[in-house]
Amino acid sequence: MDKKCILLIDDDEHVRQSMARVLELEGYHVDTAKTGAEAVEKSKLNFYNLALIDIRLPDMEGTELLTAMRDTVPRMVKVLVTGYPSVKNAIDAVNKGADGYVTKPITDIDTFLQKIKEHLKKQEESERFSEEKLADFVKTRIKKLENEKPDDVI
Repeated sequence: MDKKCILLIDDDEHVRQSMARVLELEGYHVDTAKTGAEAVEKSKLNFYNLALIDIRLPDMEGTELLTAMRDTVPRMVKVLVTGYPSVKNAIDAVNKGADGYVTKPITDIDTFLQKIKEHLKKQEESERFSEEKLADFVKTRIKKLENEKPDDVI
């Protein structure tokens, strides 16, 4: 299995460093950003399997960043992380494309890591399904084109 890449976006340096260290110890490649703009730029230049997005960033809300990043890496899993949990935030996050919602401080590291693994497994299954559908489409299209050949061509 290839090494999964995670983009961690949080304006708090301590949070970025500690979460990055935990994820790196699990074998993930971790890149960090402290603003939404920095995250968008990094996601234009690099591929990330998953983004952990703080809901409150200095230049934009995490929910705004969800929308901004949708166009850079559409299949990237996006999980909002917040120290300000509320039903409104959770609903807004899901409506804007979040795949998950985690509250901080993260006190149960094992559960947090398990959620990350589950999201990445779903992403892998979705990619595999998409590849199978594409292969089926190509096979069907080839057969259709072969059947459309004029009979008088020798």
